[in-house]
Amino acid sequence: MLVIRVHQPGGPDALCVEQLPLPMPGPGEVRVQAHAVGVGRPDVLIRQGTYKWMPPLPAIPGAELAGEIDAVGEGVTSLKLGQRVLVSSRDLSQRGGCYVQNIVVPESAPYILPDTISFNDAVSLPNLQLAIALMQAASPGHAPTPGTVLITGAAGGVATMLSQVARYYGFKTIGTARTLEKREFALSIGFDVILDANPSTLVEQVMSATDSQGVNLVYDHLGGEIFPQCIRSLSPLGLAVSYNIITGKPSDDVFGILRELFGKSLAVRCFSMHTFDEDKNNRRNLMLNAIDLMSNGHVKAPSSVVMDFSQVAQAHEILDQGLTLGKIVLKPH
Repeated sequence: MLVIRVHQPGGPDALCVEQLPLPMPGPGEVRVQAHAVGVGRPDVLIRQGTYKWMPPLPAIPGAELAGEIDAVGEGVTSLKLGQRVLVSSRDLSQRGGCYVQNIVVPESAPYILPDTISFNDAVSLPNLQLAIALMQAASPGHAPTPGTVLITGAAGGVATMLSQVARYYGFKTIGTARTLEKREFALSIGFDVILDANPSTLVEQVMSATDSQGVNLVYDHLGGEIFPQCIRSLSPLGLAVSYNIITGKPSDDVFGILRELFGKSLAVRCFSMHTFDEDKNNRRNLMLNAIDLMSNGHVKAPSSVVMDFSQVAQAHEILDQGLTLGKIVLKPH
């Protein structure tokens, strides 16, 4: 079978398409033949060798795949041949491993897919799972109170899911995007308002869009110069959630800004999906919720950019350059 491995971390050319023997499931395991493999930011970190939860080299990137069960091991009772399933590396013993034509996993790992979710759409479900978890993190223990939310990088995979989940909960959604193409794409996904992603004008734009009230909630994965301005865009008692820092650490002293705006009683939270690594029940319930929302049409997967396994380096170049619109999907067969 074909796999994509990294022997020495580096750029997109570090991704090697190779042949390995077809794995066989042991007792309590199933084998899934992949029909769609998702490409995302954790894959880049594995390729670069900088992922905090880095698998050992040679490493196979890939956080999710969707396909059909094509072999079952002894003692498997809950799954059967031909079932359509999603595999997420969040449910495996180590991250990565999904850039493959076939994968062997424990019987407890796959999620059964309804026929209403295509394989291409299914590999966006982990982003939807993360979006639901982010909403949960904003108000642990209860449903978030509707208001106005600012989501940076609005054309990204997680951001497009966040906007739809936020609207499902009754929020007005404001996004940021760097280019006209990305702004139009984000509006087509369902954002209510899209702003230019210029840090120097962000606060002014947000205040104009909210009648000078600011936003109740911010979700930012960019960091750098924009995160401090996100904090300054909050309304009293507002919360800014940082779930990545793609452009680097915040350019200003975050605690200093909170003290500067002390009268607003603002809050900042750093969020990681790894919070749920040891919380299997909640993690799987989040995914089951995601499957339910998508299968019932409450949330739609973004359009797919479908590429062949042999084009994986090109796929990573698109990610590195920030040119992604929708979800990049590799076709392994």
